[in-house]
Amino acid sequence: MVVAGTLRDMARALDTEPSDLGVLISGASLTICVAAPLLAALVGQWDRRRLLTLCMLWYAVLHLLEALAPNLDVLLPLRLASMLAPALFSPQAAACVGWLAQPHQRGRAVTYVFLGWSAASVLGMPLSAWAGNHFGWRATFAALSVLSLISAIWLSRAMPSGIRPPPLDLRAWTSLVRNPMLMLCVLCSALFSGGQFMLLAYFSPFFRDELGLGPAELSLLFAWFGVLSFVGNAVASRHIDRLGAERMLLMALAAIALSLLMWPLTRVPGLLWVAVAPWALAIFVANTAQQSRLVGFAPGAASATVSFNASAMYGGQAVGAAGGAWLLATHHVDQMHWYALGAVLAAMALSVAATALRHRHALRAPEPRAVQGG
Repeated sequence: MVVAGTLRDMARALDTEPSDLGVLISGASLTICVAAPLLAALVGQWDRRRLLTLCMLWYAVLHLLEALAPNLDVLLPLRLASMLAPALFSPQAAACVGWLAQPHQRGRAVTYVFLGWSAASVLGMPLSAWAGNHFGWRATFAALSVLSLISAIWLSRAMPSGIRPPPLDLRAWTSLVRNPMLMLCVLCSALFSGGQFMLLAYFSPFFRDELGLGPAELSLLFAWFGVLSFVGNAVASRHIDRLGAERMLLMALAAIALSLLMWPLTRVPGLLWVAVAPWALAIFVANTAQQSRLVGFAPGAASATVSFNASAMYGGQAVGAAGGAWLLATHHVDQMHWYALGAVLAAMALSVAATALRHRHALRAPEPRAVQGG
């Protein structure tokens, strides 16, 4: 989020084009794509309080180093290294809360974890855009480092110890890869993530260069988008267990598709705020619904299935951001939303197919261990 918000200032400070900096987004996403399942297998038996705390400490240190990077050649490897933290944190945090919650509350519990992603839109995108314009991207990255350190300390104090997933051997991992329903979900996540990031990664230069929005208007737009995303996820958390994760996912993807259909209206004065509203309401609901779906599919294997899903989402983001950079560089901005819409519609079709296979290809995995310690 912070790179997208400070993209224009970073381009000026590093003397490069915004499309060249797309590698910071696509490269970071690709790193998480590759690292998420590999790291999940590597740290399978670690205590989750220790693991998640170390993730936030790593994130804090690397973002401080990024703030001091003199050029893109130094910044890029630091950025990629910092992404090892979210490669572990996001899927493992979702899996942890899924284990701690009662079965009938798992969907809501996982959704609560991803309210953090919504808060990142409410606070991260508009604040980073504002801070980037007033204090520069380096100060923004340094502030993120401080916030990550605070999060690490808070997490180490608040989270119970002794949370360990059940062991998954090579045979269990192989069965996951061969499961048709899981693989359809993974491909679905890759498609809807890639389609969104084809536009989302370049919101700042698009709205500024194509629509002429100033720094204040851009910050307000990001705030509007973020507030709606938080509201959407909060409402979804109250109804996901009643409606079911599969139905919630389809509703979210349909809302995103509606915004992409209305995208030409963004150029009409006053209608920009209306056109982005359905997308904003649904952007994090789609992700959290898919995560909840996978946790409920096999709670004992949630550490692995959610890691696969994270890999798919960030892989999709990498491809989408790279595709968006190419469209931006070749002056095909007006076509970006059609490519994004095609990806989202394909994701909806795959989600329906995965639901049809749910009962025929159930996963069997050991139940998570009871939490010990306090």
